[in-house]
Amino acid sequence: MKYKNPVIKGFYPDPSVCFANGRYYLVASSFQYFPGVPLFESGDLVNWKQIGHVLTRKNQVMLDKINSSGGVFAPTIRFNDGRFYMVTTNDTTHQNFYVFTDDIYGEWSDPIYVDQGGIDPSLYFENGRVFFISNGSDDDGVSGVVQCEIDIATGKKLTRSKCIWQGSGGRYLESPHMYKINGEYYLMAAEGGTEYGHMITYAKSDSIWGEFKGYPKNPVLTNRNKAPYIIQGIGHGDLIKDQNGDWHILCLGFRQLHVWRPFHTLGREVFLIPVEFGKGGWFTAGKDGTADAEYEIKGDFKQNEKKIYTFQNTDWSIDWCYLRHPRTENYKLGKSSVVLAGSNVTLDKVDTPTFIGIRQRDFEMDLSVDVSVDSNEAGVTVYSCENEHYDLALRKTDNGYEAVLKLNIGGIKHTQNAISVSGKNARLIIRANHFEYSFFISQSKEEIFLGTGPSKYLSSEISEGFTGVVLGLYAVGKGDAEFSGFKIVYR
Repeated sequence: MKYKNPVIKGFYPDPSVCFANGRYYLVASSFQYFPGVPLFESGDLVNWKQIGHVLTRKNQVMLDKINSSGGVFAPTIRFNDGRFYMVTTNDTTHQNFYVFTDDIYGEWSDPIYVDQGGIDPSLYFENGRVFFISNGSDDDGVSGVVQCEIDIATGKKLTRSKCIWQGSGGRYLESPHMYKINGEYYLMAAEGGTEYGHMITYAKSDSIWGEFKGYPKNPVLTNRNKAPYIIQGIGHGDLIKDQNGDWHILCLGFRQLHVWRPFHTLGREVFLIPVEFGKGGWFTAGKDGTADAEYEIKGDFKQNEKKIYTFQNTDWSIDWCYLRHPRTENYKLGKSSVVLAGSNVTLDKVDTPTFIGIRQRDFEMDLSVDVSVDSNEAGVTVYSCENEHYDLALRKTDNGYEAVLKLNIGGIKHTQNAISVSGKNARLIIRANHFEYSFFISQSKEEIFLGTGPSKYLSSEISEGFTGVVLGLYAVGKGDAEFSGFKIVYR
């Protein structure tokens, strides 16, 4: 069966995967968004269904007034002795912690903290022992992939932290994961930075404490020199064996706007890459060590893709997200509509505005939503971060109502267009292609064009963030706003 990459589209970076009870489970980073750590399930590694989030309670993660691209970094999910574990970093508080559950569809525990620094933590279980691995500095100040043994019940260190590998020479060593395959220990990591030089490297050893010998042809997977090509930034992966005995890497990557336009707006997405083991126990990945848009996988099934998103066919607690911890009293979430109560917190602030969003999953799309405002401003935002977002809204003025298009780039807040409209009800429309977003308002079936916003200014290359575009509904100022008829159609 042939499948297409990415297998999970949109802003779901840093994937980690495990196998349990005949199913595969995957988690991804969430940064400043809440609930934290999206959780997916699959029966075939190609079709993934989000079943919830790991961090669903305020006491599990501190997100108060953290900057965009701060917060929850690079989770790892593992299954051991009937229990699931998710370990991650809150990069803002510089804390590594894990939570656990015996029911993958239920609530996860309160956090257990580990006194080992660094980022991108992982767990490895073997014969009742648990090893905690991260990228940072060990107890002697040596930097690299750092490991200690812990008490899984308390998070307490049972050994000193020791550097076990310093990578293959690339910058920004990260994403360490340990595996035992055919009696040997494999340590896989990422290097080069989560940008155009990103790559996956690995080493192996007879002992879990090393010495680890790097794969002679590192990197094992990268698209850093694959150009012109849409898929770039391949790296930060997790190794998984399927039920047919074949191996794969689930990793992140991103799609450029165009082969000659090195900007990406959808965030880092999830790619599935085949792996083959060869002589000496070394494995290779992809096509000559690069990631392609299509591969073959064993199985008699088809790849499904959702093209239409509405209030009715999405779940508020699964598909949608908030900026930091929401003030829940400002949201009335219904089956076919939502009422948002505005506040004085705008989208430009590092705070908690009245905002609920859904990730953009493809470049070509049409979005529409009906909005009714009271005495405030409410609309839809194409949101990258506090400093980069495009807002299309309806708002109350001293003379009635107006539709407004605001382009916020680099902290420069610009009103692109503002026109008077008749009444407090209107349909807001966004049409997007690879290169720009076009904004319209409709009243009495008449569409009025307000302007465009270039896609590239919402890209990670411009905003310098680690997230991707989220399409959000928002309200500012006193009063309520009702949204209905929401629809996204991907072309």
